Amino acid sequence: MRPGLPRAAGPEVFGERASAINSLRDKWLNGTELAYYFYDQPSDGQTVMLADGSSRFVSWAGAAEQKQAVRKAFDAWAKLGLGLRFREVPTREQATVRIGFMAGDGSWSYVGRALLDIAADERTMNIGWDVTQDLDTAIHEIGHTLGFNHEHQNPFSGIVWDEEKVYAALAAPPNNWSRQKTHFNILRKLDDTTVEGTTWDPESVMHYPFGPGLILQPEKFRAEPLQPPGGLSAHDIAQVRKIYPGQPPVNELGELVLAESRRLQIAAGQQIDLRLKPQRTRNYQLATFGEADTLLALFEEVGGDLKFRAGDDDSGEDRNAQLKLRLQRGRTYVLRARLYYAAAAAETAVMWW
Repeated sequence: MRPGLPRAAGPEVFGERASAINSLRDKWLNGTELAYYFYDQPSDGQTVMLADGSSRFVSWAGAAEQKQAVRKAFDAWAKLGLGLRFREVPTREQATVRIGFMAGDGSWSYVGRALLDIAADERTMNIGWDVTQDLDTAIHEIGHTLGFNHEHQNPFSGIVWDEEKVYAALAAPPNNWSRQKTHFNILRKLDDTTVEGTTWDPESVMHYPFGPGLILQPEKFRAEPLQPPGGLSAHDIAQVRKIYPGQPPVNELGELVLAESRRLQIAAGQQIDLRLKPQRTRNYQLATFGEADTLLALFEEVGGDLKFRAGDDDSGEDRNAQLKLRLQRGRTYVLRARLYYAAAAAETAVMWW
């Protein structure tokens, strides 16, 4: 897991509101298509400095069997019937998820929508060792891409570490991590506002395995390893289906009528998708109303796919989400609205005009 750019809210955002925003801020809007690309050109890579002061070029390209293993990992998530879609694309310019296979750099991914802050010529994920017999590593890194953090960093886990042993274990191959990186990925506890519920799942694919003696509490792991059984746990599946439930086709969505406000009769953490069918080509505005934290995104239906056109996230700010753009007569658009938090139920609305 790699840290993204911080997204700080003001001091007026605290308590239940902060928890509602933080638990969803890195999650994609349901219905998003995540296009992924494998680096494959001879020039894809970077120059690294060696201990003797010399340097060498290390490729980001991966072998065919490595790529196939990652495709299988995407399939493991896709077959759950999620609202998200995954599609391999031939160029990095088309991709949101850009995957390298740099040996010696560990396996990692940025988390959720933090990918959008990464430069278009940079990796958002790296697979640092052979995963042809270790599919869980690829499934785990894709879990980060979907917005899920490490389960062993869950503040409700009750884990007490033998910290120096952990630093030593992660400094060894294949990770070769610095103390700073080990602290970020292992020892650091997540803010309790960023996790849903209070349950620790040691069987999660997002939980690292740990050898005996690295964990002091729970006490049984002093003498035995903590080894998740492999694959997606029941809790993993329940959580990802809750956040990204299956989506109906566009023609079955409700329509948002021009110049008529519609209440967002959804709970915090939920999303509604509405069709827009403009009768004139002109500039339009779309906005939410009410004391709430929302994310708005507009998509255009093109050849059966939804193409992103514009978005605005007002979470943690003293304003409402608003879009201003030109829409074309005869085309179909889908407005997606996620409600992070509302001060009062059923008092948030959306409208276009």
